[in-house]
Amino acid sequence: MGSGPSNPEPRVLQAMAAAPIAPDDPAYAALLDDVSSLARAVFQTANMCTLAVPGASRAGIEAVLASLVEPGERVVVGVYGHFGELLCTLAERHGATVERVEAAEWGRPVRPEDLVTSVRRNPPKLVAIVHADTSTGILQPLEAVGEACRQTGTLFVVDAVLSLGGCELDVDGWSVDAAIGGMQKCLGGPPGLAPVTCSKVAVDARARRSTLPHSAYLDLACLQALWIGRQGLERAAMSTSMLLAAREALRIVTDEGLDARWERHRQMSRALRVGLEAMGLELFGDSAHKVPMITLVHVPDGVDEAGVREQLLVQHGVEIMAAFGPLRGRVWRIGTMGTNARLPTVLNVLAALEAVLAARGLRLPRGAAVDAALAAHSS
Repeated sequence: MGSGPSNPEPRVLQAMAAAPIAPDDPAYAALLDDVSSLARAVFQTANMCTLAVPGASRAGIEAVLASLVEPGERVVVGVYGHFGELLCTLAERHGATVERVEAAEWGRPVRPEDLVTSVRRNPPKLVAIVHADTSTGILQPLEAVGEACRQTGTLFVVDAVLSLGGCELDVDGWSVDAAIGGMQKCLGGPPGLAPVTCSKVAVDARARRSTLPHSAYLDLACLQALWIGRQGLERAAMSTSMLLAAREALRIVTDEGLDARWERHRQMSRALRVGLEAMGLELFGDSAHKVPMITLVHVPDGVDEAGVREQLLVQHGVEIMAAFGPLRGRVWRIGTMGTNARLPTVLNVLAALEAVLAARGLRLPRGAAVDAALAAHSS
C-alpha cells in the first residue's frame, strides 16, 4: 500500500507464466501490436508511435528526453516534487539548458499560468512536467500548458507514470507530444516496461536532430523501427514475459473501462482519507489538487515514523512508504493503486494503522476510521 510497485493483478502474474515467444515468431509481432493498440486506448491517443521501452518507467522518461533534446537546447521543467527534480537532472544529463518553473512549495502544483507565461515569453524546445507526483501526492493541471505549447511549436512531455490507468489522462485532448507511463503503479503490473506514446510532431522532431542521441538502446527512432516498422525483430531485447504482462494489464484497464477505473480510484482514496481524518490524523497537501491514488498523511508529533512502518509490515503485512526530500520523516505515503484500490485493502490499512498507533500510546477513537470509510464508500 505504498507509492509503488503496487501489488500486481493476479491475471498479470498468470500471463507472465506463459512460455516465452521467440522474437522472429509471428506471435511476437502480434503481441507488439496488441500492446500498442491497448496502450493507445489507455493513453487516449491516436499516435501510431505508441510502444513500450524496455526497463522501468525511468527508462521511458530518459528515452524521450534523450531522443528529443540536443545539447544546448532550452528546456522548461515544472517542479513541484522529487520527480520534477528528476526531469531536470535527466534533461541536463542530455545537454539541455534547464529553466525551472517551481511551485510555491511542496504540496501545491505549479501554477499553469507561470508555465504558460514562460512558454509564450520565449518558447523553449520542450516543456516537461510530472502529471501526478508520488512524492507530494499532487495532480498537476496540464490542459492550458499543452495549448500554449501547441500554439508556440513547443514540445510538451508529460511524466504520467503514476496517473496512467488511475485518473484522467487525455494525451490528444491536452496536446501532449510525449507521455510516459509505468507498469508498476495503477496498471497493476511489475516494473520492467515503460509504456510511451509520441505524437507525429515529436517523431518528426527526433528525425530532424543534427546529432544522434547519446543512447542507442533508448533511441525512440530505433524502438519505433522495431515496434512499428518490424525492423530488427530478431535482435529484440524485450522480455516476452514483460510484454505479456503489459498486454494483460492494459487489457484489464480497457475491460473495466477508463471512466469506471478512474471513479474506483477516486472513491477508494476518498474512503481512505475520510478514515484517516476520523482517526484524528491530518492530511498533507492542497486538497483541490490531490491525486486519487496516493495519500500523504502527517506523522503525529512524538510518533516514530519509521517504527510505525516497520510494525505495520511485520505485524500486519501492510507496507506504506516514507517520503522524499523536505517531507522525509514528516509524512507517510499510502497508495491505493490498481488492484489495491478496493474497499477491503482500504479497511485493512486503516485497521492496521489504528492498531499500531494505539499500541504506541496515541489516543484515538477506536473503530472510527473503518466506520467512516464504510460510510463514505456507501454514500
